[in-house]
Amino acid sequence: MKTRLYKQSDLEAVLKLFYDNIHTVCVNDYTLEQLDAWAPKEPDVYRWQASLNRNHTLVVEKESQIIGFGDVGETGYLDRLYVHPDYLHQGIASLIVEQLEKYAKAKGIGFMNTAASVTSQRFFEKQGYVVLQEQIVERRGVRMRRYLMEKKL
Repeated sequence: MKTRLYKQSDLEAVLKLFYDNIHTVCVNDYTLEQLDAWAPKEPDVYRWQASLNRNHTLVVEKESQIIGFGDVGETGYLDRLYVHPDYLHQGIASLIVEQLEKYAKAKGIGFMNTAASVTSQRFFEKQGYVVLQEQIVERRGVRMRRYLMEKKL
């Protein structure tokens, strides 16, 4: 496995990984309608590209395949953290979070926060994040639950 910075040529693989993760890993916590609203088949490619370029985005590769990615913004907001369904529970997400936290700390950011899904809440708690607030958000007209979480660095 190799961790590196995201590059524009990774976009298609990242979008596919995101879609596959949401529609595989989150099926027990969200309805099909919610999954489709969260990860539609036709994502806003321009929005994704702009966000991934703006943030500090890391990808994890194994044999030239992207198996995980995550990003953090300038304010310490951990925007995305996704691992390919075939590579779950192998420490990849923990590795990405650790490296994103290290980056944020080096930038003088004293805490990180994230909007964790029902599926990922326990993972973030194990990483030292605490729930600040349960939220109901709307995506493409569909309501879904998530948790605003924070960790002091």
